[in-house]
Amino acid sequence: MSPATAVRGLVAIAIAMATTFTGTADASPASHAPVVATTGGLVRGVTAAGNDQFLGIPYAAPPVGALRWQPPRPAAPWAGVRDADEAGSACPQPAGGFGAPSVNEDCLYLNVTTPATPARHRPVMVWIHGGSLVTGSGDIYDPTRLVHNGVVVVTINYRLGALGFLAHPAFAGAPGGPAGDYGLMDQQAALRWVSRNAARFGGDPGNVTIFGESAGGLSVLSHLVSPASRGLFDRAVVQSGAYALTEPSLADAEAQGQAFAASVGCADQSAACLRTVPVTTLLARQGSGYVPNIDGRVLTRSIGPALSTGQFARVPVINGSTHDEWRLFVASNELAGNPVTAGNYLAMISATLGVPAQTAAAIAAEYPLGDYSSPAVALGALGTDAIFACPALTVDNTASRYVPTYGYEFNDENAPSLLPPVSFPTGAFHASELKYLFGLPIGGPLAPEQERLAAAMRQGWTSFAASGAPRGWPRYRADTQRLESFVPPRPTVETGFAADHRCAFWAGLTPAVTADHAARSATARPAP
Repeated sequence: MSPATAVRGLVAIAIAMATTFTGTADASPASHAPVVATTGGLVRGVTAAGNDQFLGIPYAAPPVGALRWQPPRPAAPWAGVRDADEAGSACPQPAGGFGAPSVNEDCLYLNVTTPATPARHRPVMVWIHGGSLVTGSGDIYDPTRLVHNGVVVVTINYRLGALGFLAHPAFAGAPGGPAGDYGLMDQQAALRWVSRNAARFGGDPGNVTIFGESAGGLSVLSHLVSPASRGLFDRAVVQSGAYALTEPSLADAEAQGQAFAASVGCADQSAACLRTVPVTTLLARQGSGYVPNIDGRVLTRSIGPALSTGQFARVPVINGSTHDEWRLFVASNELAGNPVTAGNYLAMISATLGVPAQTAAAIAAEYPLGDYSSPAVALGALGTDAIFACPALTVDNTASRYVPTYGYEFNDENAPSLLPPVSFPTGAFHASELKYLFGLPIGGPLAPEQERLAAAMRQGWTSFAASGAPRGWPRYRADTQRLESFVPPRPTVETGFAADHRCAFWAGLTPAVTADHAARSATARPAP
């Protein structure tokens, strides 16, 4: 695996590993079978760990056959009582070293977890999973401890990879018409389901928070700027999602779609042909990472310009990143037999960021190997800063001009690792905060001081969902740049984020050296 391949994977490794673990980590036998009347029919859930769970509820029709690469359609209602004790299928995603592969296109399901104690008007939190828009599913994430703070949590599936984000002129209906972004349309359909049904589970449909990590965080940003998402949520939490603030045009996305069609045997470039291609062929030929495109319906402009000009939903925002994001990808590269060395450091910089040798040399001068414990840590630092940290600061600075904004950095240098041991500490790597929010039986147990930090984080997330202001956090202002820093055993406030991540340096480089450039490299869809 080359550094460029690590970039293309983005979050696929981090989240796909979690697909090994499904269901609820601490579920106990149901003491009763709660039944709720949804707009589609009655569902019978289970009670576990003091919560009522309703798994595998369809929120849209199966996107199969003629509905492949179509906006989601309403789910058919059912008669009688539907058992909701098992999660629905994950959306199609490739087999690999980690995760649960799927070829089942009947996958548009969601899961609801709510306190077993009856109540009304609880805050609702809708989780959008990560996975480079290629892997993952909602049932991976056990929200039990979040729900114990008095919220209703909904986790969702949505179409992934080529099935979720392929743009092609044959799908547009008319030349230049919208195409692609079907996965985002699925997320919007799930949010409409929540609007209609939240009250039936004790939630408040007028107080909905969307939150997601990495590709899920990018999805949250997409909904913030999407006119089609207006009114579907009231607060937003972006976790490590600012890595692609400039989206490709519809024309560029459709050109990639036409190349993809040819690669799967559709020389006639027809929708009819594409809708008959086996799922296994689509998965084998698709790229390893996607971003939404400016399709004209879901997205009418790129995320960064929309935020900077105030053309986004005026709702409170939490936005943040982890201190050592890119170390995860450096570690995965090392495990694949491609370690960073002093001899290949410049080449690794070029491959990671897609820059020429001269620019790589300038970056290496800013991140000299003598300042770091190893070349791997040095590459992890510059990748973190360029791809995640400084773009996150840009989101803080722009969003805070218009709405209450709260920034954070997860900075537990001893966070349990997702990967086997490597030659360097992985620190607060990409996705490391997820175990502190959700039940994820990976990486070993948290130490007592980490458990205290996890409780504080869950309190921050759920108090934000309740009131729009996370309890005890400073509100972000561009002049002070105060962020909540998550270090065990309890959070502190930091003001040195921009200097720590050398954001002035990255702002001064050519625009090609940006997270967006890396994301565009990441989401190229060449035929394997």
